[in-house]
Amino acid sequence: MSTETKISVTPNTPQLLRTSAANRIREAGLLGAVIVVFIIFSLTAPNFFTIGNFLDVLHAVALQGIVAWGMTLLIIGAEIDISVGPVVAFASVLLAILNTQFGVPIPIAVLLVLLEGTAVGLGAGFIRAYFNVPSFIVTLALWTSIRGLAYLMTNGLPIPISSASFQFWGGGSIAGIPVPVIIMLLLFGVFWFISQRTVFGRSVFAVGGNADAARLSGIPVSRIRVILFGITGLLSTLSGILLASWLGSGNPGAATGMEFDVIAAVIVGGTDLFGGRGTMFGTLLGVILIGMLANGLILMGVSPYVQDILRGVIILVAVLINTLVRRRSIT
Repeated sequence: MSTETKISVTPNTPQLLRTSAANRIREAGLLGAVIVVFIIFSLTAPNFFTIGNFLDVLHAVALQGIVAWGMTLLIIGAEIDISVGPVVAFASVLLAILNTQFGVPIPIAVLLVLLEGTAVGLGAGFIRAYFNVPSFIVTLALWTSIRGLAYLMTNGLPIPISSASFQFWGGGSIAGIPVPVIIMLLLFGVFWFISQRTVFGRSVFAVGGNADAARLSGIPVSRIRVILFGITGLLSTLSGILLASWLGSGNPGAATGMEFDVIAAVIVGGTDLFGGRGTMFGTLLGVILIGMLANGLILMGVSPYVQDILRGVIILVAVLINTLVRRRSIT
């Protein structure tokens, strides 16, 4: 049994080389795109080429990036979670209610909210894994119910959080670098290691590549799926806590559309929607690219509607490129 598991988790050498080469090509192309966009906006967008603006861009995408690490693993595992935006908003609301209405100290409230978010993610993963309900349907139902519950609990109004020390985690900085950016980069290192250097990470690739073959080889496919959703729920909740700290309130309408920005960053970063392929570094580049585009277009005074159109075009092009690369790597 141990030999079979090892074979399934570790691809054969030619396939591994082809996949690795395809990943390097995608990452190099995306890095080139980031550099080109950076140069264009530096020459055309007012105040883009400043240290302050670079930090603003990173600060703006940090919360999306934190969620994107979990989403990358999830999509590599051939799953998806479209509920992350409402989960982020609900986390901020729940934290505010626990602290202001029930008098729970911030550290304990943070712990309780993290446990709640992880439990919700594990529950969604359990339904997906053991009842064979498509992850899109499970998280669509969660998207609707969680957002509605957040509005119900607050009557649609933000709940202020007055703790000055708590606001440091979302709005403070260390050596001039925003704290959420530091947290995002630290988590990037953790999830890069998980995806590249652990049995769990290799199992995720195996499950996304061929779940039936992975199951026959002894990989606990259902357990892997449940854990993936739990991780995404945990990271989404952490992002919501940092958002509450940044805004100084729990807001039921916050993080609207975040799920699409996160999924867009993961796809643009080269993760295959069919599962089995993707890298954390590619997602990092995708997060930065989308953040730079949004920031540069705003500085240039481009209409938000045009920004939405460009975002859609970028996602479509990324999917087409990934599809072409996937076909070539198979053949």
